[in-house]
Amino acid sequence: MATPDLPPPPLSPRTWPTWLLVGLGWTVARWPWWLQHAAGPWLGRLLYRLLPGRRRVAATNLALCFPERDEAARAALLRANFESLGLGLFEFLRAWWGRLAPVDRGFEISGLEHLHAAQQGGRGVILVSAHFTTLEVCLRLLCQHVRLGAMYRPHEQAAMEWAVKRGRLRHAEAMFARDELRPAIRHLKQGGVLWFAPDQETRRGDSVFVPFFGQPAWSLTSTHQLARLSDAAVLPLFHERLPDGRYRIEVLPPLEGFPTRDATADTARIMATLEGLIRRRPEQYLWLHQRFKRQPDGSRRRYS
Repeated sequence: MATPDLPPPPLSPRTWPTWLLVGLGWTVARWPWWLQHAAGPWLGRLLYRLLPGRRRVAATNLALCFPERDEAARAALLRANFESLGLGLFEFLRAWWGRLAPVDRGFEISGLEHLHAAQQGGRGVILVSAHFTTLEVCLRLLCQHVRLGAMYRPHEQAAMEWAVKRGRLRHAEAMFARDELRPAIRHLKQGGVLWFAPDQETRRGDSVFVPFFGQPAWSLTSTHQLARLSDAAVLPLFHERLPDGRYRIEVLPPLEGFPTRDATADTARIMATLEGLIRRRPEQYLWLHQRFKRQPDGSRRRYS
């Protein structure tokens, strides 16, 4: 697939430290897969010790979302989550700037018939997913079977944004920033497929409080808006890292009767759907995000 045109990379002196990091990431992305796969869990254990703030955020999230588990079980889940995160960082680099082989050998994909059926008549499709640590590598694997665009949150550093976007556009058909709703809607109206993960709290975009793991969560209504304005079908997308190191991607059947006229009800349905996916592989979800920072009463003490 040809890479879409990008503006020239930012090269001012203030970007040079970021370019050094990009160069390091580019080098690590080309390590042999066996070495990355072996080093990933060790990196995760190191991050567990070096990032006490993020460790507390993840532990708080797990306590809120899995109150039925005892403290020892949640502690084991937290450690497994950091090991998955460490491996996921290598997967991110490989997906952006490395070769996919041998990662793409023997991965499993199912449910493409649901996608193809939803595309009948030139209808657009939204693949709604969650922020798993396998996100980038499985997105790239999916692009071997589907012409795919995606929505994403831009990086604050201009050099990193340019480098990551260029890496993603080597396999994705298009990338839309979270505030680029009009181009995304146009992509869907033209029969395109759009990957979207609306499970994180953000300061931008219309949001409402809906339940997520039994907690009130400030959640984007964007899936409702995109589907309503483009008449796109909405299909859940699940992806995971299997115990043997391979990957599995599953496209689920479309959400029937979606969207409705009720943005809050539709957003609650999306969050419930994503919660169901996360419960299948909780150790591979990105729990480091302060998902419940904003509360209906205005308090922000959950992570203090």
